[in-house]
Amino acid sequence: MSMVAAKSDNMPDTQLKTLWISFLVVGLDQATKLIAEAQLPFHQTVSVIPYFDWYLTYNTGAAFSFLAEAGGWQRWFFAITSIVVSAVIFVWLRKLERDDHLTAIALCLILGGAIGNLIDRIYLGYVIDYIQVWLGSYPWPAFNIADAAISVGAAILILSSFVSPQSTASRES
Repeated sequence: MSMVAAKSDNMPDTQLKTLWISFLVVGLDQATKLIAEAQLPFHQTVSVIPYFDWYLTYNTGAAFSFLAEAGGWQRWFFAITSIVVSAVIFVWLRKLERDDHLTAIALCLILGGAIGNLIDRIYLGYVIDYIQVWLGSYPWPAFNIADAAISVGAAILILSSFVSPQSTASRES
């Protein structure tokens, strides 16, 4: 076996080293949800600064409360969807090129967010949301750290699709 072949066998391990990001997101997400539930009144706005409030609510649906009133089946549908997406992301991470760090970070943010909300969905039947921002006089739907990580990860993933790892490596040389 040549040195080049031996090096490529270790490539998945390089990207898997970024999994600490996923663990960090899950930990922060679950810790802040516990604090929010212990400290915030349910469905009452707690003003922090202009355009930013704490607002504890429970979401039985998906993003923007999609299917929140579907009667209960959505809990398991979204849980299974999260498990499948998490498995796909994990496989995707293992197959990334060694120098595709931006994509690895994005995928780990999304994975951590998916797992953070999955934990709520399985154990509670809903996702705890508590962050409320305003767009002028309109409130954005309440969200949590997991949702923020998924959104930031998705944005980074989109941006990273415009930057190939080879062009990044050639610029660094």
